[in-house]
This record gives sequence, C-alpha cells and structure tokens, in this order.
Amino acid sequence: MISPGVMLGGRYRLDERIAGGGMGDVWRATDEVLGRTVAVKILLPALLEEPGFAARFRGEARTMATINHPGVVDVYDYGSDQQIAFLVMEYVEGDALSRTLSRVGRLTPARTMALVAQAADALQAAHEKGIVHRDVKPGNLLVRPNGTLVLTDFGIARSAMVGQLTAAGSVLGTASYISPEQAAGAIATPSSDVYALGVVAYQCLSGRRPFEGDNPLEIAMKHVRESARPLPGDIPPAIRSIVERAMAKDPAARWPTASAFSAVSRQAAATLAAPAQQQPHRPMSPPTAAPKAGPVSGAPASPALAQSGRAAVPGPAAPRGGTPNPPHPAPPHRVPPPAVSGPPARPGYPNVPTNRPQAPAGYGYASVPSAAEPSSGGRRLLVVLAVILGVLVLVCAGVISYQLSDQTNGGMAPLGKVTTALHLLDGGTDAANAPYRLAERILHNGMTSEGMLTR
Repeated sequence: MISPGVMLGGRYRLDERIAGGGMGDVWRATDEVLGRTVAVKILLPALLEEPGFAARFRGEARTMATINHPGVVDVYDYGSDQQIAFLVMEYVEGDALSRTLSRVGRLTPARTMALVAQAADALQAAHEKGIVHRDVKPGNLLVRPNGTLVLTDFGIARSAMVGQLTAAGSVLGTASYISPEQAAGAIATPSSDVYALGVVAYQCLSGRRPFEGDNPLEIAMKHVRESARPLPGDIPPAIRSIVERAMAKDPAARWPTASAFSAVSRQAAATLAAPAQQQPHRPMSPPTAAPKAGPVSGAPASPALAQSGRAAVPGPAAPRGGTPNPPHPAPPHRVPPPAVSGPPARPGYPNVPTNRPQAPAGYGYASVPSAAEPSSGGRRLLVVLAVILGVLVLVCAGVISYQLSDQTNGGMAPLGKVTTALHLLDGGTDAANAPYRLAERILHNGMTSEGMLTR
C-alpha cells in the first residue's frame, strides 16, 4: 500500500500526497541520494496491465527528459518497483492555477495574457520534440511565487482506459478542456493543446468554463456542436478575438502554432500592463498641423502658467501689430539686432517656423530674456530717437542749402536787408593778401550785386 514513508527505487521516500489525476497520484518525496525534494508520480496499477503501455510510457518519459525549458517541469528519473511504475520530476513550489481561480474567481486580462504566453511557450517546446500534452488545464499549470508558470503532468502515453478508471470529478475536469477533434475521437495534435489553452484563458477571464453539463459526454459534445457563451463585456475586444481564435472549432482556423499564440498573448499583456496615464513627455514645439488663432498647444493656456517662465509662441493666424503688449501676459521679448532680418535660432527655446509672417521692428518671437540684458523698450526708444534726430538734421541741412542756393543765384530780397556769408576783414589788412569774400550789397534802387571785395 502506498503511504508516507514508503521508499521507491531504494532512494525516493514518499512524504505527502499533493495531487491526483487520471493516470495516478503525485507525491512530494525526498531523494535520499541527492538530498533534494522531488515530485513522484505513481501510475495506476491497472494501466500497467494494458499491453505495451509501460513501454510507451517509458519511451515518452525519456523524450520528456530531453526538453530543456524553464516553463516545462524537468523529468529526473523513471522506475518500477513491485508492480509500481513511477516518474520522478522536478518539485515546483507554488500554487496550481485552479486553486487560484477557486480563490479569486477571475484574473485581469493583463495577468491572464501573461500566463497564457508562458504556457504557450512551454507547449511549443514540447511540440518541437513531437510531444502533445493532451491534458492542458488549470490544475496542470503551476505558478511560482515570483509569477513564472510551469507546465506539469504531461498526458504522455494516454490510455484509452483512463475514462473508465478515474472518478467522475477527474473526468469532468478533463472533458471541460477537451478539443472538438479529441471529443470526436480523432488523434490529439499540437492544435488540440492550443484549443485547451484557449479554454483556460476563457475561464481566467470569465470566472467560468465555456461549457457545463451533467456528465463528461454531454460536455464533450458541447465542445463539438455549440458555441461558447460570450466573454464578459469588460474584456477588451483585442483579448476577446485572441481567445475566440484559439477556441475555433476548426483546427485550421486556430493560431497556427503555440508560438504564434504566445506572441500575440505577450504583446496584449504588455499593452494592457502599461499605465494609461503614463504618456511620454513632449517638449514644447510648434504643432505640425495648421494651428488655430491664439496660443499653440505648446504654450500655457492661462496667465498664471505664462508668468511661470514658459514661452508662449504666437500662432501664424494672429500676428501681432504695433501694440507693444501681447494679447496674453508673457515675459519681455528679446529684440533681434536691426541688421538681422529675422530672430536667430537659440538652442533650448521654441523653434519658430520659417513661414510665419515677419513681425514689425521691435517685436520678436517668444524667448526668455537674460537678466543682464537691457529692456527692449529702452533700446527701442533709443533707436526711434536716433532716427528722428537724423531725419531732422537732414531736413534742416536741406532747407539751409536750398535758401543759400536761391539767394546766390540772384533772388530778390527786401530793401535794407543785407546778408553776408563772411565778415569783412578788419581795417589795415593788406588788400593784396586778403582772401576773396562774397558779399551781398543792397543798392539804393533795391537791386543786389555781387562782387569780389578786397581792401
């Protein structure tokens, strides 16, 4: 009789029965030779009576031992002792997914897709070795405390006698995840494992199995003939389509491989796990589309924000005119040098599109002035005063030049008015050495004459 303390193969001491299935019971045991904890699966004695079963089981156990994947439980040993055949496997610390579902009911879509992706990766590793699991269900998916998943209890060398040898509850659990082709009597294929994993995903998302019935046969026939009830309305459409494709009745309509199923599930999990509020920070820059009149998207929307030092870039549809103050409060603008046609590019400040209308002199696009620079108003006033003064000087010079030219050419002047360009030399100056002087004499008859005067 199998009980705690029994030694199998002279080295494996049974400590505690931890699970039971269609092919036997699973025990936690201790390897007395290596001093490690292992899981020992003891096959039902009736299975060994089936011709050729023991040989097939041993051959597929050897194949299972060649799978090296973190999501597949490791197979350490196989043996038989006194009409008892057993398989020694890795002992996985963690809870079965079935126990978690019975405790919480449902899983989030992100968590479901993450677990499905890991399980599909493990199935792909087995399929590449030519092994079909045949019994994918939550009870065979163990989740470690760190969140990683391990696929256990491969239904290798599945016997036709299993349905008659197990209790109704065990068969019911298996029939709930059976593929339509298996229920119809066809041979299980890798696509059958994809279907069963899709049923597991359905249960994780909805908290229930897709088909229920009073007996395993009724449940199996529903997998063949009926459509599953719709998933809850809070399941995203992308997740819904992934699961529905995995559960397609036609194997050709399912995901072509477990690897493809894993890829889409992992991508969906990554998309759902990203926080909705976390958006990449975008620096202030002019919008690519034509902006509306008023501040562009990069500018603050309120005066309080504008006063905080963030630049407000005017939109092209509302160029500023001669009013020195902008429509919204903003820091003083830097005025470019008069010789420069446009504001130079400055690193670290908002870029201004080249197709913007040119602003009047004294106005520039938004920038943050340095504390050491003079105010733009004072510089603008100095420039204006200098221009006005220059214009006045030119006008006065022109007027004076015009009057002198007019009088020199013989223009009329009032009687008694004498205009001299130069004073006569003082008396006693030698006439031979005196320079020529131009003078205007007023004659008694009112006419003027010009002459060269010397003394």
